[in-house]
Amino acid sequence: MTTLVVGASGATGRLLVEQLLDQGEPVKIIVRSIESMPDLLKRHDQLAITVASLLDMTDAQLLEQVQGCSAVVSCLGHNLTFKGMFGHPRRLVKNGVERLCQAIEKTSPDTPVKFVLMNTTGNQNIRAGETVSKAQACVIGLIRHLVPPHADNEEAAVSLQKNYGVNQSSIEWAAVRPDSLIDEETVTEYKAYPSPTRSAIFDAGKTSRINVAHFISQLILDLGIWQQWKGQMPVVYNIE
Repeated sequence: MTTLVVGASGATGRLLVEQLLDQGEPVKIIVRSIESMPDLLKRHDQLAITVASLLDMTDAQLLEQVQGCSAVVSCLGHNLTFKGMFGHPRRLVKNGVERLCQAIEKTSPDTPVKFVLMNTTGNQNIRAGETVSKAQACVIGLIRHLVPPHADNEEAAVSLQKNYGVNQSSIEWAAVRPDSLIDEETVTEYKAYPSPTRSAIFDAGKTSRINVAHFISQLILDLGIWQQWKGQMPVVYNIE
């Protein structure tokens, strides 16, 4: 079973690719550059690399990428530079998710393809009835209007919720929401919850990138875990 990962050159995406390959899974990636990727990873015989900008690819090229994949993962994100935060494309994640999903639908898969979106605890799952304090709502509202990547993440999750309900035959999805991301060398204990258990603004928890990658890999590889979380937006925290 092949997994396509976009955003694979990022800090979390790269860890996910490594974990899937370590499990013997074939992986495809679409990256704008391979310069930052480890040589050992680039030479892996189970890894197929396409160097391209996702949103510049044609519909036919994207169709070829998703063909035969049982899972697609978006770890897309904006670079933490002025151009990355405020330049174009403003809707990198949302547009990338929608184009990939449209390509998946065109393949008419025999069984639903798993689509995993890496998201953020700053994104409230309103459809699940999540509520936050007035103070947090005000802060998030400001961030939404002042920092384009946040709105992009919100809209990407809403697109999945709106377009791919429980009875879809081509795509099943989950949006993984880590809290404040940190770097750790190894997988440690963590736990997933249906909704945040603490304030993403005033009492943020910590989630290591390698734990996020591990949780996403388990969603892909373990049917029981997928059945538990599909159609949801699980929040992942390190156990401190």
